[in-house]
Amino acid sequence: MNKGDAFMESRVKDLSLAGEGKKIVEWAESKMPVLTKIKEKFGREKPLRGVKIGACLHVTKETAVLTKTLIVGGAEVFLCASNPLSTQDEIAAALVNEGIKVYAWKGETTKDYYENLKSVLDSEPEVTIDDGADLVATIHKERLDLIDNIIGGTEETTTGVVRLKALAEKGELKYPIIAVNEAKSKSLFDNPIGTGQSALDGIMRATNVLLAGKNVVVVGYGRVGSGIAEKARGLNAKVTIVEVDPIKALKAAMNGYNVTSMSKASVYGDIFITATGDINVIREEHMKKMKDGVILANAGHFDVEISKPDLNKISIKKEKISNCVERFTLQNGRRIYLLAEGRLVNLGCAEGHPSEVMDLSFSIQALSVEYIVKNKGKLPCKVIDVPSDIDFKVAKIKLQSMDAELEELTEEQKKYLSSWELGTI
Repeated sequence: MNKGDAFMESRVKDLSLAGEGKKIVEWAESKMPVLTKIKEKFGREKPLRGVKIGACLHVTKETAVLTKTLIVGGAEVFLCASNPLSTQDEIAAALVNEGIKVYAWKGETTKDYYENLKSVLDSEPEVTIDDGADLVATIHKERLDLIDNIIGGTEETTTGVVRLKALAEKGELKYPIIAVNEAKSKSLFDNPIGTGQSALDGIMRATNVLLAGKNVVVVGYGRVGSGIAEKARGLNAKVTIVEVDPIKALKAAMNGYNVTSMSKASVYGDIFITATGDINVIREEHMKKMKDGVILANAGHFDVEISKPDLNKISIKKEKISNCVERFTLQNGRRIYLLAEGRLVNLGCAEGHPSEVMDLSFSIQALSVEYIVKNKGKLPCKVIDVPSDIDFKVAKIKLQSMDAELEELTEEQKKYLSSWELGTI
C-alpha cells in the first residue's frame, strides 16, 4: 500500500485519489441534511472531545460524512472496513487527508482484513462502532485488555445484533452496545428501502440483466428480503419467496408473492438473492437443479449464505468474467454466475445505500455515540435499544428536510387517548 511520510499511521490503496474522494464526499454530504444538522450541533458543543472511536464500517462516502461529524464533535477516529470488498479507495484516501486513521482498501484478503481491524484496536478505543460485530468479537476473543477502557459501542446491522445478543445471553458481553439496527426509523428506511434498491442496483450494474419477466427468488422475507422483493416486483420481475418462518411466509403469500421451498424454486429461478443472515441457504443440492445461466447474489452481511465450497466442489471450471462476476461451469455443463464473491452485492458491485438512506442510520449512530459518552458508567452490559427520543428526533428532522408536516393532537384528543372512561357514545 502507498504511504507518504505524513500518513504512516494509515494504510490505504492510493493517497493520490484523495481529491476525487473529497468531491464525492461533498456530494454525499449535500444529500444528508439530518447528519449535517447534527454536525453543526457537534461543532458548537464538542460532546466527544478527546474520545477515541474505533470504527469497523463500510468505507463509503456516507461513512466519510459520519466520521467527519464525529471529528467535528471532538473525537479521534480510527477506521477499518467491515467487508473486504466494500471500501471505496478514493474515499479512504480523502479521509486520511481529513486526519482520520484509515486501514482499508478494496480487495483485502482475509489476513489483511483482520490485520486492519487489529490496527484499529491498537488505538485503544473508548467507543466502538461496528457493522457485523467483527470488531467487538475480536475484542472479546483476543483483546480483553481493552475492556476497562471502553465506555460502550454501537452496532449497525442485523447480523451484528444477532451475534451480540447471543454473546449477551451467555452473560459474556463485557460492555454496553446500542443496537442502532433496531431503531424504528432505521428499520423502516435502511433495511427495506435502502437494501431493496441497492441490492438490485448491484446486480444490474454487474450484469446489465433485464429483470422484467425474470423469475427472481428472494431467500428470506425479513426487513431486507421484503424490500428486495417489492423493488424487484416493481421492475416487473416474477418474484418467489423462500422462507422458514411461517408468519413471514404467510405475510409474503398475502402480499401476493409465490412462496415455496428452495428445492422447488431452484428448478425455475433465473436470479437468486439471499437475505437471511444464515449459513448455506443455497447449497449443492439446489445448485445441481439450477438452469443454465442463473445468477447468484447475496444481500446478507457475510459471505456464507451461498455455499461457495459446494459451488467449487461441483464445478469443473471457474472464470472471472469481470471485477464482480465469476462464472462456474458445473459438471453437468450448466453455468452459474456468482456476484461479488458471494459477499454483499450492493457494496461489492455498486455503492451501497443511497446517501439519503444512510442519513438516518448515521445520524442515529452519531447521536447514540454521544449518548454513550454522556452516560459513561451508567449503562448495563447488554444490547440496548436506541433511546426513543433519538429515534423520534432523527425521524422528525428527516421529515422536515422532505417538506413533510406532522399533524398535532388537540388537547381533547390527548385527553381521550389517556383516559379509559369513554366508550360508545
